[in-house]
Amino acid sequence: MLDRTIPFYNTILKCSDYWDKEIELPEGFSISSYRSGYEKEWAKLEYSIEDFGSLEEAEKYFVETYLQDPDMLTNILFALNKDNEVVGSCIAWRDKKDDKFVSSLHWLVVDEKYQGIGLGRALSTAVMNIYAENAKFPVYIHTQPWSWKAILLYISLGFKLQKTDSFSHYKNEYDKAMTELSKVITKEQYELLLNSSED
Repeated sequence: MLDRTIPFYNTILKCSDYWDKEIELPEGFSISSYRSGYEKEWAKLEYSIEDFGSLEEAEKYFVETYLQDPDMLTNILFALNKDNEVVGSCIAWRDKKDDKFVSSLHWLVVDEKYQGIGLGRALSTAVMNIYAENAKFPVYIHTQPWSWKAILLYISLGFKLQKTDSFSHYKNEYDKAMTELSKVITKEQYELLLNSSED
């Protein structure tokens, strides 16, 4: 479970260069694009990690945000277990930056029972491969210090922490975020984040 006692500060990452990578999935798992009904499964995942106050709120957000653009449905990816149950999701989305759209890796989530086996990496890789195939760079991510495990994952995929750059409506809070991250990760991991930061 995410430790939401860690203070929330807007943390921005950006990837400007990326090549297709092989998607490595645990045996018996697969990745699928959106199918009818998956909005309910997505809502369960996001509600379980307290990103929404209710299942209804989460499902409403998904429907109103993603299902209004049929061209984007193939960019909404889901991890399935051997029983074809949805156990994770990640979205190749777009957000505004100034007066234009930019690519955004959005809402990476994995069921707590299936964390630590590589599904987050597989989903993120699949999303980044979509961007690579369509040359849609740079790709931005908005996150926060309590998602420090995901931040380390994103760094391993080629993302850089942004000291000043941002997108959408987010105010970059790099210094405050790094202060909080220094309290919850190892010295070696913190050095990695420092070395993976750019102006």
